[in-house]
Formats: sequence, C-alpha cells, structure tokens
Amino acid sequence: MARRVYDRDEKKPGRQATQKARTRGNVVSGTGRNKAEGSRSGKGANSDNDKKKSGSRLTLLYRQAKDRSASVEPVDTDTTDVLKVDDYTGIHALLNPLWCYHGFRIAVIALTCFGVVMVFSASSVTMITAGLSPWKQAMMQGIYCLLGLLFCLLAMHPHADNYRKFSLAFVIFSIFLQLLTMTPLGVEVNGNKGWIGIPNKFTMQPAEVMKLALCIWMPWAVALAAKHHKTEGLKAYLPMAFIFLACLGAVMLGGDLGTAMILVAIGVTAMLVGGFPTKWLVASGLVLVALVVLFVVTSPNRMLRITAAYRPCPASSLQGECYQSMHAKYAMASGGFFGVGIGNSREKWNYLPEAHNDFIFAIIGEETGFVGAAAVVILFAILGWCMFVIALQTPDKYASRVLICIAIWIVGQALVNIMVVIGLLPVMGVPLPFVSAGGSSLVMCLFAAGVATSMMRMQPQIQANVAASRV
Repeated sequence: MARRVYDRDEKKPGRQATQKARTRGNVVSGTGRNKAEGSRSGKGANSDNDKKKSGSRLTLLYRQAKDRSASVEPVDTDTTDVLKVDDYTGIHALLNPLWCYHGFRIAVIALTCFGVVMVFSASSVTMITAGLSPWKQAMMQGIYCLLGLLFCLLAMHPHADNYRKFSLAFVIFSIFLQLLTMTPLGVEVNGNKGWIGIPNKFTMQPAEVMKLALCIWMPWAVALAAKHHKTEGLKAYLPMAFIFLACLGAVMLGGDLGTAMILVAIGVTAMLVGGFPTKWLVASGLVLVALVVLFVVTSPNRMLRITAAYRPCPASSLQGECYQSMHAKYAMASGGFFGVGIGNSREKWNYLPEAHNDFIFAIIGEETGFVGAAAVVILFAILGWCMFVIALQTPDKYASRVLICIAIWIVGQALVNIMVVIGLLPVMGVPLPFVSAGGSSLVMCLFAAGVATSMMRMQPQIQANVAASRV
C-alpha cells in the first residue's frame, strides 16, 4: 500500500498538535531544535562550531557562573544589586572586570619587586654603618617576599564562604597575638611596644595580622547584626562593637596611635557599607575623634610631631622634632623630575632616619624623581580602582565588602605614608604597603592580595575566565 507524502503547506490531521508538542519539548530541553538544525546544516555547522569552540566554551562558563551566583543565596544579604556594564569599549574599558583582575595582580607584583630594589638601595649604607653586609636587609626582604607570595598563592583558592566561617577565630587570634606585646615577649621600637620576638634577630608586628583579620571579619559581623537589628535593636551590634573595641584597645596598649587609626578606618568602612545606622555611626565617629584628640593632647611626643608638621620649624628644632620631616623634604626636593639615579641618594647616608622603612618614599622621590614617585602613586591608584570596580560588580556582597575594606586599608595606608613624607600629615609611623622594609607588613599585604584575588573570583566573568584557563 502506497504511503501518502504530505506537502509542507498541506495540512495533515493532527499536525498542529504534534508541532505544539514538539515546540514545548524544544523549549524545555532544547534538544529537538538542536537536532533539527544539525541535520539541516550538516558539515558547515560542524566547521562553524569548531571555529567558535573556545568562545562558546567561555560564554557557557560565564553563563553557568552567573546562574550559579544568582541561584546561591548570598552570604549576608537577600539582594544582589551589582553595577551592570554591557559595553566595555572606550572609556568603559576601565570598568572591565577582567582587566581589573589582571591589572590588580600586575600592580601587586610590580610594587613588591620595586620595593625589594628600593629597600636594598635605601638600607645599604645603614647596614654598612652597623658593621653588617650591605645585602642583609635586601636579602631579608627577598625572603619575606617569597614567604608572602606563598601565602598569597594559598589564599587565592579558598571560597569566600570559607573565609567568613573562620573570620571570628582569625580576629580572636590576632587579639591574642597583640596582647603578647604586653608580655616579656614584647619589643619596644621608637617608643611603641607593638612587636613580639627577639630583638635584633626576629620580630613581628601583630597589628598587621589584625588589619587583615578585621577586613575579613567585620563585613560579615556588621551584616549579621544588621539582620537582627529590626528585632533586637542596637543590642544586635553589641558583640561586634565589643570585639572591635577590644582590637583597638589591644593596639593602644602599646601606644601605636597610627596603626589604631588605620583599624578605625577599616571598621568605619565596614559599618558604612554593611548597613550600620547612620546616626549611630556619626555618634561613634565623634567619640573616636574625641579619643584621638585626648591621646594626642596627653602625649608630649605626639604634640611635638603635630606642631612640627603644621608650623614653621625654628632653628632650635631642626635637630629635634623637625629633623626627620625636614630631611624627607630635602630628599624629595633633590630628586627633580628624573631623580639622581638608583643608589645615588644622599639622604640615606644616615641623614634621614628610617629611610628604608616608613620614609622609603622619600628615597624613591630622590633617586627616581617625580617619574618614579608618580609611578608608585599610579600603581596604588590601580589597586584601589580595580578592587572597587570588581566589588561593585560582584553578586556576593560579603566578598564585595571585604574587597572594599582591603582597598581602604592598603590604599589608605599608602596615602597616609605618602602624605607624611611630603609634610601634609604629622609623622605616624605607618609603612608603605608592599614597599617598605619589614616582614610583617609585606607578608600580610601579600596575604591580603591573595584574599582579595579570591574575593574577585566571585565575580561571574572572572570566575568563568579562571574556569576556562583551567580547562
């Protein structure tokens, strides 16, 4: 019996119902349409697929990462409002998360390597004067650099949720380390008892650990308290406030007001982005300002630093409180546009105290001039910009807030250090991140860079790019 063949335009009994069923099946599974298109296209479609294989894979990974970020409930909030950019051409390329992700890592490596070179240049004369090898400080800085890079690589891989889970234990551990400075293990340096270890052999500054601990813990603590604020009122913030004040108190026991102000900046930032009530934030800020003024007024040493920074320095003070700031300005003025050359600084010949530590930016300005100093400032600006841009595009708000806190810490501390060197702020004793000599600062800054990298990978495009590179 011959089977009738129906034309495309000819209606067949039950054909519409069959088409609707197939259409529903295609919408659900997508397999029917793919098979039909594959049978019609043949070898041509296969060749096009081969050409677009890498791009399709990256697009698929991006969509999967985006869907996964949208489907998983954020750590500390119920909404995931992010900055959306559809076109990264032109000036909008500065908002490209992939560019910021790689630019951040390049800036960290550049600052770290440049810091090792400048520490050797700034410390060589001091080491020779002390009867040591001119390479000693540089070799120690290189060892700390390798150790910090190891911590950085290890910190890149854990998920943001893992940091949240262990953040409270981390901040309690940092308080314990800081309190050790009040024991016989404590070491006093320049009037501040903020180090532990064995003098002239091994020392560490626990406050550097506390900075990173607060950056990881406070965004979660503030957001958690904000959730219970409606039912419990201000009582919900009391545990968070108690631990934060314990951190500040442990640091102030050693008399380090500069480091305490950096901790305050981190804490205020976490409260500001975490939903802390504005009126209570302003009130807390006024109380903290009053405490800072009290600590300054009651300390003759701090008062001398402030007066040396904001008044003309008389001749009688040139060898006293004005000595360090004046020689820092001499170094900056001697550099000119291109500098006197690396290794040719005059101020490092025991004229400028702490030339390889807190005042290394003065040696940078003298040896590399305006060009080198501006390059350092630009690298820190890149760090801050990249962290803020990715934070605004990250669906996970815990990761976003941690990025903002780390940016405030590193870029803010760099800004304070530079302003001290050029005379806009009184001497505070805070190092230049990634650049100044000192193992605690360098290791913890690189550790923080690894944590920031892990938080950046919560952004869908970066997550897809990292997943594609592993395939």
